Amino acid sequence: METIEKQFYRIQEVAEIVGVAPSALRYWEKEFPEIAPRRGLSNIRHYTPADIEKLRMIHYLVKVKGLKLEAAKEQLRVNRGNISHEMEIINRLDNVKQEMKQLLKAFSKREQNIRFPS
Repeated sequence: METIEKQFYRIQEVAEIVGVAPSALRYWEKEFPEIAPRRGLSNIRHYTPADIEKLRMIHYLVKVKGLKLEAAKEQLRVNRGNISHEMEIINRLDNVKQEMKQLLKAFSKREQNIRFPS
């Protein structure tokens, strides 16, 4: 999971962070009123870290869990805390998985370098 460090992000950056196309973000913006990026003088969207977290929740519900938009809206309305907690757990498990893969890879390389007497 990419860390959020800036105050505002443009739509292309947010699309990369969340893992969807910019068109999906624009669509979700219409469907979920809580997603309301600020707009600059040239009408360019500026997403806050809070907007990105909400979009990550929507992505999790719609793309990972496979919920329809209406079901995702309902889950956000009644169960936001649990969704956030689930996402945190999944993120931690993904990090552990990546670490385990790295350890396995390192172990495999080391095992290949061990020479046994004939």
